[in-house]
Amino acid sequence: MLKTALAGLRAHKLRLLLTSLAITLGVGFIAGTFVLNDTVQAGFAQRVTADAGKVDVAVLPKGPGAVLPERVLEQVRALDGVTEAQGLIRAAAPVLGKDGKTVGNAPTTALSIVQGPLDRTDIVSGTGPGTDDQVAVLDENTAEAQGFKLGDTITVLDAKEREHQFRLVGLLDPGVDQELSYTGAVGFTTATAQWMTGAEGYREIDVAGRAPGLKQAVAAAVGGAYVVKTGAELADDLARAAGVETRTFTLGLLMFGVVAMMVAALVIYNTFNILVAQRTREMALLRCIGATRGQVFGSIVLESTVVGLIASALGLVIGYGLASLTLMVLAAFDAPLPTDTAVTLSPATIGIGLAVGLAVTVCAALLPARSATRVAPIAALRSQTEEQTFRAGLVRGLFAALFLVAGLGTTAVGVFAITPGQQVSLFVVMAGGALTFLAVLILGPVLIKPLSTLVGWIPGRLFGVPGRLAVDNSGRNPKRAATTTVALTIGVTLMTLISVVTASTRLTLTAKLDDQFPIDYMLAGQQREAVIPRSVATELRGRPELASVAQVRTTEAEFADRRLEVGTFSGAIDPSVTAGSMKGLGPGQAAVADNVATERGVRLGDSVPLKTKKAGVVSLKVVALTDGAQSTLPSVMVAEATFDTYFGALPDSRVLVNIKDGVPPERARKVVDTAVAAYPTVRVSSSTEVRGQFDETLDMLLMIITGLLGLAILISLLGIANTLSLSVHERTRESALLRALGLTRPQLRRMLSVEALVLGLIGALVGVVLGGIFGWAAMMAMLDGAVLSVPTGQIALFVLLSGAAGVLAAVLPARRAARASIVGSLAAG
Repeated sequence: MLKTALAGLRAHKLRLLLTSLAITLGVGFIAGTFVLNDTVQAGFAQRVTADAGKVDVAVLPKGPGAVLPERVLEQVRALDGVTEAQGLIRAAAPVLGKDGKTVGNAPTTALSIVQGPLDRTDIVSGTGPGTDDQVAVLDENTAEAQGFKLGDTITVLDAKEREHQFRLVGLLDPGVDQELSYTGAVGFTTATAQWMTGAEGYREIDVAGRAPGLKQAVAAAVGGAYVVKTGAELADDLARAAGVETRTFTLGLLMFGVVAMMVAALVIYNTFNILVAQRTREMALLRCIGATRGQVFGSIVLESTVVGLIASALGLVIGYGLASLTLMVLAAFDAPLPTDTAVTLSPATIGIGLAVGLAVTVCAALLPARSATRVAPIAALRSQTEEQTFRAGLVRGLFAALFLVAGLGTTAVGVFAITPGQQVSLFVVMAGGALTFLAVLILGPVLIKPLSTLVGWIPGRLFGVPGRLAVDNSGRNPKRAATTTVALTIGVTLMTLISVVTASTRLTLTAKLDDQFPIDYMLAGQQREAVIPRSVATELRGRPELASVAQVRTTEAEFADRRLEVGTFSGAIDPSVTAGSMKGLGPGQAAVADNVATERGVRLGDSVPLKTKKAGVVSLKVVALTDGAQSTLPSVMVAEATFDTYFGALPDSRVLVNIKDGVPPERARKVVDTAVAAYPTVRVSSSTEVRGQFDETLDMLLMIITGLLGLAILISLLGIANTLSLSVHERTRESALLRALGLTRPQLRRMLSVEALVLGLIGALVGVVLGGIFGWAAMMAMLDGAVLSVPTGQIALFVLLSGAAGVLAAVLPARRAARASIVGSLAAG
């Protein structure tokens, strides 16, 4: 039997090609993800270790925002065995662009760059700031974005927002530091960094020395109030911190890989199912000459094992190539990742790739192998294999009904019984979707016949006799057709769901912004801190080009034993109130975000203590609850005059401006820009720009997800091509008989193409319905008051592309069937 199985594989190399390709793509995606993750993690470790390897011992403060005082540095320098110790400063020092405004979405981070063996800064061009005079280095990304070159003069703000000019003498690479990649970096000498940032201590003290037990000596000298680590421990911590985001990225990719493998498993199952059905006579003859059921079962499992191993090995090669290509793309887009590290295929990745591919292939072949053992030897005497007829049994109906009721019921609980916005509600909806999909999977063979009639109504009339034959063929073997189309259904379901969620999120948040802030321009600092002088709003209110000007002021204070953002507003803002009323908000009263109230156990009418800077601890009565999930206003709001009494005359955090009807936007923008020209930390953004960036982000996300799901679509189309190819082989006599009765070669090709079209459209339509329903459910679970938006154009394109791709998948099988000899095919039967 072993020789027979191997001979069968050699004799029918092409019939398993598409199956191998499906599993190759699935394994390739997963292996590529692991290779990419391993490479990036190795790059992080290599670069971090190289930097931290210069340090023998590091002293760090405990807690976020804490610093090390100067006396700790002096204590460390006084120790025997310490050859050098340097304190590192790291604090905000905003850099101004050529437009006179602060660059980036967060203040630039100022670094102290030390000289000597403890210098861990990677200067990629120019030199470091060797003296305390007006020289500085800038990270290469910020320099490129702002058009700065070596020798240029850059402007940096100190802690009191005073402007200082520096000559740019070098460019640095932020490396694996995620914070610096986001904020940008400007480097000074330690003394310059200290007076520019106003830092009262160091973020880290690096120590070099050769004495044994140096870590213990440093720890004893500084006391237990600080953390002391060796250079190796520091490197490990930095590598782990740098790799957190890549691990999240890897998990996201693996989710798409699992989807691809699930689709590949369906394709493999369908392929082996058809192959077993086609080899009924072969199996029966083997039984007649003495083969046992176990031997027949083993031969099918052996075939699947060989196919799984070969395809998985090819998948590892494909995965290596995918990882290399991804790193090239990331490098081209200047991603903050170590893309210059050599791509490596680790033994763990090889083992996982081979194990996953082999397991999926063998498991998918087990049911067909089991059915092969049920072939009676007498079947070998039949001249033609009987086509199995499908009957929808009572058990199938009961299971389908059970899963359908459970799925829809679970989804209803997630949408209607749980407060929207909570993470658990989305998980419940996802569970409901999975159960419902299982119901559809069970009902698939039952649905194929009516769906093929519905979908094939127009093609059957457009293409005449070949069209009607194709529609009949598409529903003739419902189990096979259902398994073929479900692979495509998975991909289209996910793509439709993502499209609905993206479009609905865009519409919902835009509507929320329009309701709460129907504004044209927003003035704010980089982190919405209180930096806008009140005189700016006063000046703008006097301009005839503007219809309204609203002000928002915020600060942090302790409310109900928790640090929260407390604020006030004035002008054309209408907060969304879920309970109570904000009208006539006066002294001793407050409006609290409903999510904060729920978390802190605060109810309408309660009196809650607030710790203020000017008035001490005051008691506030909660007179209103606001929609905390959607509002961008502070969590706790008090009256305007009351806010000044509690916290003093703070500057505005945001100023919201509306243009008067009929005024050209460019004219109004010039007015607003002029009002804040003297304040470099105040930035102007328009609602159009904000929404444009928001839309751009969503569109990019949709494009990336569609591309990743495209792999599942590709594998499902291979499944359609595989099914058609094997079906053509199975229906050799039937096709020859049709040709003998007058069907021409073009008509035969047309018949098979229409059959593939119908199968593709069935899978796409079921996917569109499921994706639309659960896209709506996901939106209802994620956002309160969500507005449903169905991108009909995108969904119609999915359906059309699925049908067209199905036709494309039928090209080779159709050509093969049309070229077959009529006499030879009839004789072969």
